[in-house]
Amino acid sequence: MAHTSTFKVRFKRRREGKTNYAKRLALLSSNQPRLVARKTNRYIIAQLIEFSPAGDRTMVHVSSGQLEKFGWNASKKNLPAAYLTGLIAGLRAKQRKIDKAILDIGFSTPIHGSFWSAVLKGAIDGGLQIKAGETALPKPERIEGKHIEQFAAKLDEKRCSEIFSGYAKEKVDVKQLSKLFNAAKEKILAAKGGENQK
Repeated sequence: MAHTSTFKVRFKRRREGKTNYAKRLALLSSNQPRLVARKTNRYIIAQLIEFSPAGDRTMVHVSSGQLEKFGWNASKKNLPAAYLTGLIAGLRAKQRKIDKAILDIGFSTPIHGSFWSAVLKGAIDGGLQIKAGETALPKPERIEGKHIEQFAAKLDEKRCSEIFSGYAKEKVDVKQLSKLFNAAKEKILAAKGGENQK
């Protein structure tokens, strides 16, 4: 007697751990563009992606590497950089007549106050309407990087230069990080997130 297997092979991207299809379906059912927040080894990435049967379309793409155009030469993957990246994404989305979005953090664990929540807060401040609980968003002092300043202030000069060697290389005073943040934010708002900022 012949037997047939009832086992169904999962989609390739599910097997590779790249896509959670149940979560993706729930996001797509909102009929809104997705604010996709991702972190690489060097950068924070924020994208506005719209579903299409032929393949998803990226409407806005911002990498924290672009922050240098606005005077931010500190770390490109900390909380202040995540907020500024989200802010630019929000401003550019408004320029493309995108008013609403839904957050997509992929396989990231939804920890309150983490990098994705800073991207979310930046996008909201940039003009995007995204549902978010206040408790999930980072506090203003953390967004400005004051927690980094406070940590650096507790270290002696030698230890501080060792831990923040990347900052010293870029001639950034880590103890004045909030000033650098506010200066970069002002430039971003003045340029409305402009892609041709020099």
